Amino acid sequence: MVENCFSVAAFCICACVLSIALRQYCREQSLMLSLGTCIIVLGGVMAFIYPLAGDIREIFEGSGISDAYISLIFKAAAICFITQITCEICRDSGEMAVASAAEIWGRAAVTFISVPVLRALLELIGGIL
Repeated sequence: MVENCFSVAAFCICACVLSIALRQYCREQSLMLSLGTCIIVLGGVMAFIYPLAGDIREIFEGSGISDAYISLIFKAAAICFITQITCEICRDSGEMAVASAAEIWGRAAVTFISVPVLRALLELIGGIL
């Protein structure tokens, strides 16, 4: 795993240097290079996480957590990753307002999908009282 981290770090640094060099001549191509790099790295992350998803599900199911809540956890993590990368690409492009709007959207999306968990927590607290 450590070797993979070094490979990804080297790939990202090379892409960053190329992006900076391209930015002088064509900002659009620089942005596309950054976006492509993010997509490739995310694909690699998915390749590593996919086999572990079953193990993570087993751990949660062994603890008695509902399958619906496990899915919410994975969805929230995906929203956070996508939002973070989107915001950084927007900031790198100089679009701070768009990055802020993307952050707000990501926060609202996580809040929205968390409502069933919050409802269940409040019902549990109400049952205890």
